[in-house]
Amino acid sequence: MNHAPFRPVLLLAVLMGSASAARAEEAPITPYADLRYRLELVDQQGIEQKATASTIRLRAGVKTAEWNGLSAQVEGEAIQPLGAVHYNDTVNGKTTYPVVADPADVLLNQAFVRWRPVKELEAVVGRQAVNLDNQRWIGSVGWRQNDQTLDAARLTVRPFKGATVDYLHAWRVNRVFGPDSPQGIWRSTAINAVRGVYAIKNIGTLSAYGYWLDLPPQPASSSKTLGVRMAGELPAGKGFALLYAAEYARQQNFAGNPRQFALDYLLLEPGLKAGAFTVKGGLERLEGNGTVAVQTPLATLHAFNGWADKFLTTPANGLRDLYLDATYKVGGKGALKGLVLRAAWHDYRSTLGDTAYGREWNALASYPVDKTFTVSAKLARYEAKAFATDTTKAWFSVEAKF
Repeated sequence: MNHAPFRPVLLLAVLMGSASAARAEEAPITPYADLRYRLELVDQQGIEQKATASTIRLRAGVKTAEWNGLSAQVEGEAIQPLGAVHYNDTVNGKTTYPVVADPADVLLNQAFVRWRPVKELEAVVGRQAVNLDNQRWIGSVGWRQNDQTLDAARLTVRPFKGATVDYLHAWRVNRVFGPDSPQGIWRSTAINAVRGVYAIKNIGTLSAYGYWLDLPPQPASSSKTLGVRMAGELPAGKGFALLYAAEYARQQNFAGNPRQFALDYLLLEPGLKAGAFTVKGGLERLEGNGTVAVQTPLATLHAFNGWADKFLTTPANGLRDLYLDATYKVGGKGALKGLVLRAAWHDYRSTLGDTAYGREWNALASYPVDKTFTVSAKLARYEAKAFATDTTKAWFSVEAKF
């Protein structure tokens, strides 16, 4: 679909104009907007051209205040390339370039009603961004210019202090590829999620969950996953803290999945926080049997297994990701306050046969110029051995939130 460059501006004008009119009538409505420019560069061995994707995303919406426990939010989104299109956005047919999954579009991103009659009970119905735990199983993929959202009903109960129980039912998945892609919308889904969380004082947060994904548009991704996660931060002296996360899940075929399997997921992630420094080591294991592997099709996948995005689909022989991740954040009151520097290293192997897939280096620098603007630069370098091909990706972005 070809969208004229003025359409993002038109979308913002409509939403902001509606909010201004509401304010003129002294209605309790809050407008907001988020503008993000990103330059993404990709050099991928085996693909003829290098990708250069210069895109801008405008997100704007309005939130209402509560009235008798009821509130609402409506949010639009527009994505537009700037300059020549030298990348494969998954729908433009430019297959001689690497994929940068940010197709141009103008769409409704979120539209939901929330009912909160008491603080212990909350229900949300409509199109919504859903992020559970660390987004390993269900997330909104905030990294891409277009969010992943669910058309869903969600019920949250807080029976006592520190405890939360969630139930989610979703009938449609609005994926990052946009409605012009054959895989951009998964309709007629039956996604059910149950999650209980309990925060244990001075120890951490315990989560237990079950995810039942019936995905007729992608039956090979239909699955049932039951798991438990524990994560926290333990004080270890002045300025020091021990970090930890441990998770185990069992995934099986479900609904229309034609394959029979029962496979394990495991995460172990110890860490240390010392002042401005945070260092984590990790082992993540998604088991594969040679035919099928643990899959997480609704996850915020860019946050896992390296930023080069070589493992968005787990290989049939499984994936073992051994990694180190170090972050430094400048504190104090100086000019560099808020600057984040981060580096990570990954070693990837199969769980079946212990085949060396490859290694990857990641680096990030992010700086909040002020309360409105943030700039960041990011780099990923994947060095292939027995899986995929050598790939280098680089990003530069500027984001403004109003």
